[in-house]
Formats: sequence, structure tokens, C-alpha cells
Amino acid sequence: MVRDTVTDVSELRGLWRRSLIAWPDGNRDTTTSVRWLQGLRAFIDLRQPAAGADFSRARARSDLSMDQCTLLAKQQGFAGHCAFDGKHFEWTRTIDYQPRAPWADAGSLCWEGDVLVETGRDVAYTEHWRRDAAAPTLPVGAVTLRALDENITAVLLRVGPVFMFARDRAVVLTGHRTLGECVAAAPTLRHAQELVDCEISFGDVGTAAFRIAASSLPYRLDDALDPRFTRERLSTMDRAANGTVLRRQWDITGSEGELDALQHAGAASP
Repeated sequence: MVRDTVTDVSELRGLWRRSLIAWPDGNRDTTTSVRWLQGLRAFIDLRQPAAGADFSRARARSDLSMDQCTLLAKQQGFAGHCAFDGKHFEWTRTIDYQPRAPWADAGSLCWEGDVLVETGRDVAYTEHWRRDAAAPTLPVGAVTLRALDENITAVLLRVGPVFMFARDRAVVLTGHRTLGECVAAAPTLRHAQELVDCEISFGDVGTAAFRIAASSLPYRLDDALDPRFTRERLSTMDRAANGTVLRRQWDITGSEGELDALQHAGAASP
């Protein structure tokens, strides 16, 4: 089969879903739900194991049990920006749901029919991706954010009719290779809850809400992100640890594409 090599980030714009990841030892995964949204350079990625759990009674972070924190810690996700060096694409992560790995997230890309094949550079793996070809890739816009009242960062990205939002946790992950190990070593349930408090959400823009359809935080499902610009700042709807709805204020630290695409219809322009 003829392979067409991908040579520019612009070829990747849109929503992708992974159908396979395989390693040289023969292990493979075809069941994890993976959403990768790629903008002009900004990207956000959410990876959730297929084996679900019942979180219906967890309406807020403070409702999570230790077992539920352990299950949530199996997720993966990240946000940052993508670049191409002439041979490999590298996705630099500014937010990572898991502790930072010592190697770069980099690989080569080529087409095999309608399947995008990613081959790892620093780690041996192969991933197969399929783009949601039916969805338009315009408008496109992204902002990087820093909270006014906490030392946490976030990324909001929209491509066509969908968006993804990533918000880092307030606590620092140290001393362990996986989030599961961090949670297992947590001295209290509250600390375990804080460790998994890294939001990576996906949803539809719609006409007025930016409604969340999937999230690393199960109690965020069906919430409206409701981004709104005010001068050089952005605010989003969030939830306090006890579930109270609040409005989080962000400084905009960087942007790309169309900022008007990042707020609901009828809101004031930036």
C-alpha cells in the first residue's frame, strides 16, 4: 500500500479517534476511548478506559471515594502545542493528567488509505487514527490561560462544532511514575481527590453553552462551560469541591485563530 507522509501540522486539523495502539511485544489496545482535537498548533487529548464505573452518586469532587479516585487515575490526557521538525511531529505537553514522562511525545505520521498511522520516535508504538471527516474544521481558535486566584493553567480549543478544555490540578505530582501510584500513596482521601482534579473535557459548541459530553471528571458531564470574554480575560463555569457552581476567572496568556469562536453566541466580543 502506498503511504503518503504527513509533513505539516495544518493537515491534522480536526477531531480524531484512535482505533488501535500496538507495541512491539504484541500487546495492543482497541477499546480505550480516545479523542484528540488538533487546532492550528494547540491540541487537547483525552483517553478513557472502556471499563466504566458508576459515578452517578458523585456530584462533586468531595463525593469521590478512594476506589473512585483509583479508577479515575487510570485515565490519560494532555494539552499543549504541536510542531514539526521536518521528520517528526512533537506534541509538547503543558498540561498532563499523568505525571510527566521522561521522554518526548513524538512520532512520524503517514496515511494508509483513510487511516492515519503514527509511529513513535522515542518510544516504540504504532497508533491508528481516523478523523471525523464529516465535521467542518472552521472556525478554529485556542487560548492558553492562567487562573487569577490560583497557580493553575488551562487551554480552551475549538475546531468546527466541537471543543475541548483542559485545566491543570492545583497540587503537584511528584515522586511517582503514574497517577495511580500517587493516589495509592495519598495520606488522606481529600489529597487523593485533589490529585485527580485535572479536568479534560470534550463537548459540542451548540448555540449557547459549550456543553460537556465527556470528561475526566464524571460530575462535569452535561455541564455548560459557557466561556465569556471580558477585555483581556476569559471566564468559565466550574464547580467547587462541594459541587457549588462558580465562575472561574482567567488571564489569557496566549492565543491562536479566531477568538470569537471561543464564546457562546450573543456574548460580548473580546
